[in-house]
Amino acid sequence: MGESRGFPGSNSDINVLNQSDVFTNVLNGTAPEVHYEVNRTQYHMGYYLADGIYPEWATFVKTIPMPQGEKRQLFAKAQEGARKDVERAFGVLQSRFAIIRGPSRFWHVNTMKHLMYACIILHNMIVEDERDGYNGNFVYDQVDNAIITAEVSNGPIPSFATFLERRGHMSQREIHRQLQADLAEHIWELSKSRNNEI
Repeated sequence: MGESRGFPGSNSDINVLNQSDVFTNVLNGTAPEVHYEVNRTQYHMGYYLADGIYPEWATFVKTIPMPQGEKRQLFAKAQEGARKDVERAFGVLQSRFAIIRGPSRFWHVNTMKHLMYACIILHNMIVEDERDGYNGNFVYDQVDNAIITAEVSNGPIPSFATFLERRGHMSQREIHRQLQADLAEHIWELSKSRNNEI
């Protein structure tokens, strides 16, 4: 009915995810390399904390709905707590910078990205100045004049087969479930060692 009246399709989290460029760098092979080990398992892709509506992809760590057992309950509590910390941090940015509170629907994605980076950097500078007891005496001549450069790849665009292979790896349920189990085990072991220290 909506389409017949000229409205676009549903903008659920999944549809937004499929239209998002969040994973563009991963799919193009230009994302920074990520290597880490959890519970003696090697992983080679970063992840985002996500709530239950997102798919079981290797790039998401979701909570466990209705966790059974202490280990799974502890994992769910830690995952949800970390997600809330990120939400609170974004809330702090929104309260400090009015531009983040406003609508951004018509902004270009790169504009939003650069705006967020700028606000995060400014926030960190403000916090650092407040922490160090900023005295208002900043001498610009003392700033290191090092030029920061970013690598830009002008190489060939990956083939469609490579793109599909990366997309398949990124969306593997088995890796998602293994990472979730490894993180649950890791958090459980950390909790046990902390309790033994007390």
